Amino acid sequence: MHGTLDTRNTINMDKVECRFKDARAMADFSTARKTATMASLSLIVGSFEELAKLLNSRNGRGCKTDLRLDVFCEACSLVSVLFNCLGLAFKFARMEYVTKVQNLVEASKAYDNLHDILDMDIANDTVKAPGSHSRNLRRVRQGLDLVRALFEQFLSTNDYSLKEAASTAYAQVCAPYHSWTVRAAVSAGMYTLPTREQLLLRLNETDQSAGNKMRRYINASVPVIEYIDELFISRNIKLNW
Repeated sequence: MHGTLDTRNTINMDKVECRFKDARAMADFSTARKTATMASLSLIVGSFEELAKLLNSRNGRGCKTDLRLDVFCEACSLVSVLFNCLGLAFKFARMEYVTKVQNLVEASKAYDNLHDILDMDIANDTVKAPGSHSRNLRRVRQGLDLVRALFEQFLSTNDYSLKEAASTAYAQVCAPYHSWTVRAAVSAGMYTLPTREQLLLRLNETDQSAGNKMRRYINASVPVIEYIDELFISRNIKLNW
């Protein structure tokens, strides 16, 4: 009898200990996830500020520095965290963005700079072909611009809801290039967006700290976006696609 009770007590204590370990592990995971998200926003800003600095510098011949594809991809890969924070409304944008970045990461193993992939596609007449590196670069550029526009709308007024900010940003940057089906899905998904306060919570930021980092991203991303546009324009490739 005593042996049975001792066994039951041991089993119960094991269950309690396991639950405690599980709860502690979940708490550690939650803390790590918040830290990673907070660090990601800071990392995104820092990475794009470095890109902007590179683009504003000049090499030994007095020419502007070319942007390395691997360095560009490293910065772009961080941005997907922001799409995750926006939930279902931007699920399509996140999936498309992540896929295109991964394609460019693979391309960086064979090509050094952004202009190399564009020149290769021009030579093969595949600039606008589905799945081409140049087309994927255009889509990644749109993703970066979408975040820029969203941040600008978010910061325009404290009374501006995230749904209004996201809808305006999407209409400006992506809607002209998406099919009716995609536009309708995005429009329906806007109702699932987090509130302004919930987004700040997901980013683990205050209004002030988020505002500061969003402004820094806007300032740093503009020269990167303009650089990509100029790569196409200088090769007589229009941007309306």
